[in-house]
Amino acid sequence: MNEPININEASFEKAVLQAPMPVVVDFWAPWCGPCKMIAPVLDEIAKENGERFRVAKVNIDDDPALMQRYEIRGVPALLFFQGGELRDQIVGVAAKKAIVDKLETLSPNTASA
Repeated sequence: MNEPININEASFEKAVLQAPMPVVVDFWAPWCGPCKMIAPVLDEIAKENGERFRVAKVNIDDDPALMQRYEIRGVPALLFFQGGELRDQIVGVAAKKAIVDKLETLSPNTASA
């Protein structure tokens, strides 16, 4: 998987909670300027790390139930999951390095040098 996947409430469990690798879920909206700014960064992360991490996107206008479930109050909101559990989050625009660093800390295959 070398690009972000669009998910909804029906596909969330399989795509995120049962994923064998760390997942960052981007809660976004089409009318959100900062969401449009971070989208290319997430695309790059997906292309460069498709085997190690999964990048998933939830449009909050189309799927408000997930937004409520995770108490999303502002977008973009990036939620980081590993082993079916929410482990971390970033609200607002973040640097690519900050996002990748969080994913790497969750990755069981990351060896500390």
